[in-house]
Amino acid sequence: MTTTVTTPVTTWTGRRQLGRSGVETSAMGLGGWAIGGATWWDGKPVGWSHVDDKESVRAVQRSLELGITFFDTAPAYGAGHSERILGQALAGHRDEVVISTKFGIGIDEATRTLTGLMTTPDAGRIVRECDASLQRLGTDIIDVYWCHPSELPVEHAAEVRDVLEGLVAAGKIRSYGWSTDSVDGAAIFAEGHGCSAVQHELNLFSDAPAMLALCDQLDLASINRSPLAMGLLTGKFSPGTRLSPDDVRGDEPAWMKWFADGKPQPAFLARLENVREILCSEGRTPAQGALAWIWARSERTIPIPGFRTVAQVEENAAALQHGPLTPAQMAEITALLGAE
Repeated sequence: MTTTVTTPVTTWTGRRQLGRSGVETSAMGLGGWAIGGATWWDGKPVGWSHVDDKESVRAVQRSLELGITFFDTAPAYGAGHSERILGQALAGHRDEVVISTKFGIGIDEATRTLTGLMTTPDAGRIVRECDASLQRLGTDIIDVYWCHPSELPVEHAAEVRDVLEGLVAAGKIRSYGWSTDSVDGAAIFAEGHGCSAVQHELNLFSDAPAMLALCDQLDLASINRSPLAMGLLTGKFSPGTRLSPDDVRGDEPAWMKWFADGKPQPAFLARLENVREILCSEGRTPAQGALAWIWARSERTIPIPGFRTVAQVEENAAALQHGPLTPAQMAEITALLGAE
C-alpha cells in the first residue's frame, strides 16, 4: 500500500468547499443507504436490515445539532424510502443543508425492489427521475445530482453531462457529478460548468490517489462512499460475526470486498488491528480514526458514513472535534500496511 497526501491539511475548521460550486459544507456528511432499509434486486438483498424510521429521523435531526450539513441519498436506497425519510427529517431546515441524490437505477416503491440500470443516455428518464426525487425529498432543488450507475459506458458520459447541464439551467439542480471510480469518466463530467464533485470509494483499505489528483487538478470535491468499509472499520466486528441474510453484507454482491459469506474478511480485520493504536490516538474510536485518515488524505475529501442510529451519528460526528491525522501518523500507517 502506497499513500501520498495530495493536499496537506494546514488548518482544520471542520468545514470544506464543495468543489467549484462555491458552496461550503461540513467536512463530514451522512450517507443515506442504510436508512432506506431492506431492498431487493433480482431476489438478492441490496439494502440493510433492522431499520427504525423514527430512529432514522432522530439521527438526522441530531446530526444537524452536531454541525453536519451534507446529506447524500438515492432512489435506490430503499426504493425511494431513504429520500422520503431524509425529506421528513430535514423539513424546516432546507436552507441549512446540502442535499445530494442520484439517478439511473429504476425502482418499484410498492415492492421495495430495484428494476434496472440506465446504461445508455435517456434524457427523458433523467428528468422524470429528478422530478420524482424532488417530490420525495420535499424540496424544489437538489444541490448535487449524481449519475448513480458506474456501469454507464464512458463514451456516453458527455451526453449525460449535457442533460445535467440542462437541469442546472432549469433550476432543478445546483450542480452534479458521477458516483464512479473511473477517473476518465469523472474528467468528462468535469468539463461541464455545473460539475462540482465526484463520489468515489475511499477508505483506509482502498486508497484513490489518481482520483484525488484529478480533484486537485479540476477543483472538484471528493465525496467518499464506503469511508468505513461498510462498517468494518468501526472495529465492532469479530471473526465470528454473522450478518442477517436481508443485509447487503449478509448475502454480499460480487463487488463486496470486506465481507464474505456474511462475515468480515479475516485479512481486513488483521489489517485493522495492525493500525488500531494509531487510529485510536487522542481518544478516538477506530471509526473516528478512519475518518481522520480520509481528511488527512486531501483537503477536498468529505466522507459520508452510513448510519441507522443516533449513537452512530454522535460517534462519527465527534471525529470532527479531533480533525485529521498528522503527517507522521499517516506515514506510520503507510509503513505498517505496506509491510503486509
